[in-house]
Amino acid sequence: MSTPVKIRIGVIGCGHWGPNHIRNFSVLEGSAVTACADPDAQRLKAVGRQFPGVRTHGDYRQLLANPEVDAVVIATPTATHFEVARAALLADKHALVEKPLTSHTTEAEALRRLARKHGRALMAGHTFLFNAGIRKLKDCIASGDIGRVYYLRSTRTNLGPIRKDVGAVRDLAAHDVAIFNYLLDAEPLEVSARGERFIRRGIEDVAFISLSYPGRVLANIHVSWLDPKKVRQIVVTGSKKMLSWDDLASTGPVMVYDKGVFAVRGGVYKEPYYVNYGDFHLLTKEGDVTIPHLKLEEPLRAEARHFLDAIRGGPNTLSGPKAGIAVVRALAAIHDSMDAGGKPVKVR
Repeated sequence: MSTPVKIRIGVIGCGHWGPNHIRNFSVLEGSAVTACADPDAQRLKAVGRQFPGVRTHGDYRQLLANPEVDAVVIATPTATHFEVARAALLADKHALVEKPLTSHTTEAEALRRLARKHGRALMAGHTFLFNAGIRKLKDCIASGDIGRVYYLRSTRTNLGPIRKDVGAVRDLAAHDVAIFNYLLDAEPLEVSARGERFIRRGIEDVAFISLSYPGRVLANIHVSWLDPKKVRQIVVTGSKKMLSWDDLASTGPVMVYDKGVFAVRGGVYKEPYYVNYGDFHLLTKEGDVTIPHLKLEEPLRAEARHFLDAIRGGPNTLSGPKAGIAVVRALAAIHDSMDAGGKPVKVR
């Protein structure tokens, strides 16, 4: 099947996030939204009023049978991702699936095989990988400017929204696992996590997660939807400099701190040399704080453009099947650790 000049998009799931996909794919030059699907008639009416040119379906299978749809965005509850994405690939549709890609690693692997067999683009909707601030963190780390990465920590909290289908780990920590994997270009080797279910049985509201990455890099994630303040922050500590990202900061999302800990002998600053650690006296370095200028764009629009490029044969490594599966694999290990009372679990 050849790729049309305008890729015709169908959006499955018109709740909180689906209309945002319709809006973005509708304004991009290389795409047009031709159809959407949702079992809720009231949602379809609302979408129809906002986007009168989009054909509505009460059943996603009707949308997949529509010959005027080349690719789909799946914004349905996580438990349905595998079923809907599988049906889409079998119908020869390219698929962008909201995060996480699936609930289970075996399902995600099956989707990757199916996408390869049918020659379709498959992408996980890890929107924060298209955030200009996160991209800047990646550039700073990749350039070696901050030295060796020691550890990363993230906080993602708010009072609500409390979901019914998945807990705070799959809803919130999925973002930070994807970000950490991207920044470090690696997957965690081991996780240890504690979480608690205060509001709904079987669905955690808060979790504290520790991850070990290759090269002795540590990472920590705190997620909660039972917190008085909305926080979206990441800190990266390196041997030469430190970075912070605050998605809600008014001054700018990224700050670079020329700070570190150095060893001194005879008045000469050196990187810490741990073989003869007793011969050194550790001193802290306090330098300038810079706020890099960023070219800001709505991350969801950048994600949509990346999906269109992947359909046309461009690279799909940023949030493709491999990256999506890695997140699903880590989330499974996190849940296993929580179920075991925080016992360390290898990421298989």
